[in-house]
Amino acid sequence: MSDRRRWLGSWGEEKAAEFLKGRGYQIVERNWRCTIGELDLIAWEGECLTFIEVRTRRGRSYGTPEESITPAKKAKLIELAQAYLQEHPELDCDWRIDVVAVELGGAQPRINLIRNAVMGG
Repeated sequence: MSDRRRWLGSWGEEKAAEFLKGRGYQIVERNWRCTIGELDLIAWEGECLTFIEVRTRRGRSYGTPEESITPAKKAKLIELAQAYLQEHPELDCDWRIDVVAVELGGAQPRINLIRNAVMGG
């Protein structure tokens, strides 16, 4: 991955975290990794543990950030959430997977939260 692409991803995750905090989410982990992949953000929204996938795009030449969540990516996110929960058996709670789309363009980035974007929790 290029340095520029890595920077864009990190920037988008930071904007997403700020956005979510402003909406009452409590971020508990960033970039959680295991052998099968990575979860961008993990947060509590009330009593619900939320796994958050952040998708950042510079423009729409390859579609919107929301459109980049393929069925294969959805399946991987469910697998990652389940791996996290297996690693943390003390967390007996409701959970879901949200997506935050961040799109550059204009004076302000467009940020869109999609709650329960991936069914499985």
